[in-house]
Amino acid sequence: MINQHLLCIGYGYTARAIARQLDRAQWMVSGTTRDTSRIDRIRQDSVNPVLWPDEITAAAASASHLLISVPPAREGGDTMLACPALEMLGPILADSAGSASKTGGRWCGYLSSNGVYGDHGGDWVDEATPPRPTTTRGQRRLVAETAWRNFGRTKAGVSVTVLRLPGIYGPGRSALDSVRAGTAKRIVKPGQVFSRMHVDDIAGTVIAAMTVRPDDALFNLCDDEPAPPEDVVGFACDLLGVAPPAPVALEDADLSPMGRSFYADNKRVRNQRMKEDLCATLRYRSYREGLRAILAGEQAAQVHRAPSG
Repeated sequence: MINQHLLCIGYGYTARAIARQLDRAQWMVSGTTRDTSRIDRIRQDSVNPVLWPDEITAAAASASHLLISVPPAREGGDTMLACPALEMLGPILADSAGSASKTGGRWCGYLSSNGVYGDHGGDWVDEATPPRPTTTRGQRRLVAETAWRNFGRTKAGVSVTVLRLPGIYGPGRSALDSVRAGTAKRIVKPGQVFSRMHVDDIAGTVIAAMTVRPDDALFNLCDDEPAPPEDVVGFACDLLGVAPPAPVALEDADLSPMGRSFYADNKRVRNQRMKEDLCATLRYRSYREGLRAILAGEQAAQVHRAPSG
């Protein structure tokens, strides 16, 4: 019997992975979109499409869980605005807080970024590390997650959890795909590492947070091994049996301003709290296990599609 309703504010790559893992005998899932052409695709996932903003009021009022993955708002100049989802949903959640508290409260999960930590020269950071974002993108994330946490602290019947995500990869979005497409680069900046996490492990951890329903909580999400990006590309090439691209120094790389900005921060992110408080178990402890699994899944799908006889 369905007794819980997850509303995904922004139905993208991560939200789809979460929807696939939820037990549909227990959960109804809805996902927002601004694009009417995506409605049929959302329905193919057995997810109820919700047009933003026209249909959001009724959907949010009936949801037991909300997952917010839309990017933070911005304005010209240096002005930072709060999350657009909070601006829209805040009054709705506040109006229904009383009735929600009678049924165990409403959980809101905000998907933020470990970019809020800024640069630490490759040192380890955890949830106790004061955020000091160095990029405008990280500053906006910090403003948005702070606004959500403050909202949860002041509204009865609303529990807010902030989940700081690393680089996300998975089927269709991994170094395997960029190598095949000929767009992979082995960009080298000595000492540079990034934290990352397979999308299926992100989904499982978010579901764990939805189940535990921690109040005013903050978690880093990542796998166990921060690694240089050139190592990931090299390993993908090994799996595919192709020669890796020649290494190129960061200062010589042809990157967009946004692509170059990712190299401004260098840190290793701890996931101990995620494991201890949420009892989260990683299927893929590093990019190696994750990429192997993606390739194995692709090969199995090819065998399944191959004509017989």
